[in-house]
Amino acid sequence: MTKTRHLTILGSTGSIGESTLDVVARHPGLYQVVALTADRNVEKMFEQCIQFHPPYAVMLDAQSAEQLEDRLHAAGLDTRVLSGIESLEKVASLPEIDTVMAAIVGAAGIRPTLAAARTGKHILLANKETLVMAGRVFMDTLRQHHATLLPIDSEHNAIFQSLPQHFNGDLAGSGVRRILLTASGGPFRTVDLKMLETVTPEQACAHPNWVMGRKISVDSATMMNKGLEVIEAHWLFNAEPEKIQVVIHPQSVIHSMVEYIDGSVLAQLGNPDMRTPIAHALSYPERMESGVQSLDMFKVARLDFESPDFKRFPCLRLAYEALAAGGNMPAVLNAANEVAVEVFLAGRIPFTAIPVMIEDVMKSTERRDVPDLEGVLLADLQARATAREWLACNIRQSTGQPGKPASSLSAGQ
Repeated sequence: MTKTRHLTILGSTGSIGESTLDVVARHPGLYQVVALTADRNVEKMFEQCIQFHPPYAVMLDAQSAEQLEDRLHAAGLDTRVLSGIESLEKVASLPEIDTVMAAIVGAAGIRPTLAAARTGKHILLANKETLVMAGRVFMDTLRQHHATLLPIDSEHNAIFQSLPQHFNGDLAGSGVRRILLTASGGPFRTVDLKMLETVTPEQACAHPNWVMGRKISVDSATMMNKGLEVIEAHWLFNAEPEKIQVVIHPQSVIHSMVEYIDGSVLAQLGNPDMRTPIAHALSYPERMESGVQSLDMFKVARLDFESPDFKRFPCLRLAYEALAAGGNMPAVLNAANEVAVEVFLAGRIPFTAIPVMIEDVMKSTERRDVPDLEGVLLADLQARATAREWLACNIRQSTGQPGKPASSLSAGQ
């Protein structure tokens, strides 16, 4: 790879953003960081600006942007500090940018990722919500503006590596029987179901294999993360739901597999480290050093596989149902989940109430087609409002006082 790539990293202070910068730092001269963005983590953004000297830094929060600007000015850096969602879109579509790492967690990442697609960028997609909420809109935009897309989720990156090199979206024409999407099972794979009612946020965030942010860690514990990945796989690889099989693989060594009609199963293996898919996507179609240790097969010793239990992981079932329904339902699923995880982490509902809230919001929402981004964002807003109404109602019923923890809420109620 001889040409220097110019990067915008959306969500640079999160785990994916930090891993991306770690890989970039190992290859000076190959990449120029043009823009870094974050929500409100001023301290970490300041450190990243000191190290990489980007021309632009964007804080979604205006007050955080002011704090960052003051600190950078005092340090003698001429990085231009911007704020707001429009600024995220701006740095994702700068003419000097060719590559955008889309790693903002949640619905906030959709607009800047679409802005990158509309300007024909090379997009490294780690933001699940772009495909979950706006899959058709996003894929149509990619094709219309000749943007390219490489998946960063370890599972989808593994599938990408296991498909034919020039895969064109035709699974049957490529001889593919099905996609096998692996899942660790999270921290509660073998916990007694009754114990789930007393799970704390700290326990839910303690993933056995991966180091991730709090929201995605909770999603892994409920397996909503895997459900969202099923929806992603549908759009990335033009795969119908029945062609996507979730396989629980506790060791997280096989990151996903592709089964072909001749009986062959191709898999991508490696240590559970996000720098592997990041380095693959940054250097594609070549390969480069990522800093990841070699996989010690003798230390791994065994590989186990299990079928997922929808009773233990109802969020996975709900994701399949949302995908089958189509239209606005994936956006409704995602919005309700984001609210549910937020209030669980705040200690306002028990862990087992997360799928209860999501299912109730889905059942109370009429299915509609969403042909454009405005429709997607409207579905998101309406679902969030419904979720908060559900929360207010159920907390009052459970405690008799609004705003107190609904500790008696559970999947059984």
